[in-house]
Amino acid sequence: MSSGNGQPVIRRLSEQVVNRIAAGEVIERPAAALKELVENAIDSGARRIHIRLDRGGIDRIDVTDDGCGMSPEDLRLAVERHCTSKLRDETLVRISTLGFRGEALPSIGAAARLTVMSRLHDSDSAWSIRVEGGVVGDVEPCAGPPGTRVLVEDMFFATPARRKFLKSPRVESSHAENVVRRLALSVPHIAFRLEFDQRLILDLPAQDMAARVAAILESGHADGLLPVEGQRGDLKLSGFICAPSVHRATANGQMLLVNGRPVVDPVLRTAVRVAYRNVMEHGRHAVVALSLDIPPEQVDVNVHPAKTELRYADSAAVRALVIGSLGRALGTGAGVAGVRPDLLQSRGASSARIWYPPERSADAAGISTRLAAPSPASAPQGAALPPGFAESTLPLSALPAARKAVPDGPETVVADAAPAIDHPLGAAVAQVLGTYIVSQTADGALVLVDQHAAHERLTHEILREQYLGGEIRAQRLLLPEVVDLPARQVEVLLSFGPGLARLGIEIEPFGGTAVLVRTMPALLGKENPVGMLRDLAEELEADDLATPAQADALDARMDAIIARMACHGSVRAGRKLTHEEMNALLRDMERTPRSGTCSHGRPTWLKLEKADLERMFGRR
Repeated sequence: MSSGNGQPVIRRLSEQVVNRIAAGEVIERPAAALKELVENAIDSGARRIHIRLDRGGIDRIDVTDDGCGMSPEDLRLAVERHCTSKLRDETLVRISTLGFRGEALPSIGAAARLTVMSRLHDSDSAWSIRVEGGVVGDVEPCAGPPGTRVLVEDMFFATPARRKFLKSPRVESSHAENVVRRLALSVPHIAFRLEFDQRLILDLPAQDMAARVAAILESGHADGLLPVEGQRGDLKLSGFICAPSVHRATANGQMLLVNGRPVVDPVLRTAVRVAYRNVMEHGRHAVVALSLDIPPEQVDVNVHPAKTELRYADSAAVRALVIGSLGRALGTGAGVAGVRPDLLQSRGASSARIWYPPERSADAAGISTRLAAPSPASAPQGAALPPGFAESTLPLSALPAARKAVPDGPETVVADAAPAIDHPLGAAVAQVLGTYIVSQTADGALVLVDQHAAHERLTHEILREQYLGGEIRAQRLLLPEVVDLPARQVEVLLSFGPGLARLGIEIEPFGGTAVLVRTMPALLGKENPVGMLRDLAEELEADDLATPAQADALDARMDAIIARMACHGSVRAGRKLTHEEMNALLRDMERTPRSGTCSHGRPTWLKLEKADLERMFGRR
């Protein structure tokens, strides 16, 4: 609008238009409206919340709680903008409720048909108010139990442009379910019931945090959850995380709370990713449920109307707390937490594979069963028990080199039952396909171990500790090896020469398309350097972040280089192991941090309980 002389005229927008504009920030989809309504129910002191959606909330959202309820006067104020009972002062610092802005109900009423019915616990009747497209009706008496019921119909009927950009009911339902799961995690003492189109999706009783986490993350197996505790000054972190062998394609499995508020916070998500970086397959996301307690004056929750983004006074301290706490929780040996395989669904798994260098001289199809070691009572006087049955085990470096005479080809030896040893990974029973160790635990569970993946992680951890301590011992080659490479890869390798020297790999130029290798890490034994140098050259060339001029970038790449070295220096697939070697490997896995996954993030062991086997064979 403009005046007669063409100058624009400023005018005051109507209350309905103001509400519709503001609603676009707060209510961008049905799940956002649902989030606001459930937060209000939680803040009301409810002990049970019942949620029903039709067509993902597009047609209908129905939230009923047994909270404190509202009087007729409060009901009228509740649908006015910026009216709230949740702020005790105007500083916006000490906010102890999920909602506080006083925008949710007016925004929903501006975009949809809203009906609120509420009754105080000491009142004889309930009251209702209706808002359609921002037009507020009168407060009227109605029938209803103590608490509040909010009904939202025809989402975005008053803003058709927003409605046509909604996704399918299936997609909107998925967003709504994710919202409910996050909020349910924040209040395990409240029972939740969620229905989509009259189908029951969630029915959670009031429970403790561990049970709620298992239900929300759908990880009911006790060995799939690791407790997390950490403190740094006034910051406290608690919760549960899944072992690195449990992961998902997206970050939807990461439930993060800050002072009890569900958030989607990039600071916390980055910290989780860094903590799992060395134990999880690239491109996959950890499954965690974490709760951060932080003094209210050190965090700003009023960054966005959705209240899911935060701003920290000291984000570096938050990251350090999360990375350190998760690192300690993940630093357990194998057997503490693992993954139970679902063999019926494994066909749909990712096609990405780990490269397992084969043992050239071994028959990969062999199945060998070794005689169990004698028990202490039957052992001859003066005879030592095999490693794995006593405290001492074969040293890790002895495993690749210990090449005892083992006949080639399939072999089955009738053996006495292995003695029940009270170790997490049990006692070795057999080696299958020259690659997998089969063991049995004291409680009768069956454990499968990938010998190459397991030993790769053990070698990785030793190399890593030696690297961090500056103690990787180099072994000079009797005859230096010449490795032919493309000129560009030669240039990249030589530029990383000092860093590789710290890892025990000493190289020098040998013409334009070759390098000369003079030393290799002693831990890798007689590993041929040609294949490993070629792999390292390809990885460094493909990594744009690997710049030798930046020390931090080089250090960030060292772990990946160590992982590649560990892969080449580990027990090969197809290598037959003696009974003693198998048990030694199991004991070393139990003692070594992060040995539940290999350097590529894949599981090194799987466990099948008696109940799992009975289900697989249709016995239960």
